[in-house]
Amino acid sequence: MTDPNFDLNRFRESLRETPLLEDEAGHDPFQLFARWYNEMEKAEIFQPTAMTLATVSEEGRPSARVVLLKEYGEEGFVFFTNYESRKGRELAATPHAALLFYWRELGRQIRIEGRVEKTDSETSFQYFASRPRGSQIGAWASAQSDTVESREEMDQRYREVEEKFRNEDPLPLPPFWGGYRLVPSRFEFWQERASRYHDRLVYDRIQENSWSLSRLNP
Repeated sequence: MTDPNFDLNRFRESLRETPLLEDEAGHDPFQLFARWYNEMEKAEIFQPTAMTLATVSEEGRPSARVVLLKEYGEEGFVFFTNYESRKGRELAATPHAALLFYWRELGRQIRIEGRVEKTDSETSFQYFASRPRGSQIGAWASAQSDTVESREEMDQRYREVEEKFRNEDPLPLPPFWGGYRLVPSRFEFWQERASRYHDRLVYDRIQENSWSLSRLNP
């Protein structure tokens, strides 16, 4: 629900003027992420779930694209995709990745690094079944990242899948589609400050539920 008293410009200016201190940030990066994410939702910024996913290509080079965050918590950060896509192949070869959230409207950035694992099939199906029917058909129809001759060929494939599953709702989960969970080993929280003298706090995982906290120069 919209807060009629919330002033985005005033809130951003208050962030620029207020240091991000270690004691206030706390020692749990998941709690700090949740706090920042909730403030993004309060600001009603478009698509706060958009995050850059960086993987290692099959040639050992960086590879990045934007995906949408669908779930987060202490177990990790979840997104869904085609397992046979380029990012799926890269994660199969090197199951480590980085996420980047950049929330320009609040002058904030969060970098997260860690290992990546597939979600279980039930989690994948529950999310797949919640998607609009057109998106379910599209997931079946698209050989994501593969070369295709034309838009006409894509549309024909969509119609074929639509006809094949016309009596099924929801569609079955494609065997090549599902979720990934990035399990963090490192967080970096960046807060814009005046004169480009920004705050950067880094959390490194020590043990399962234990993190070190340090500050970086801007």
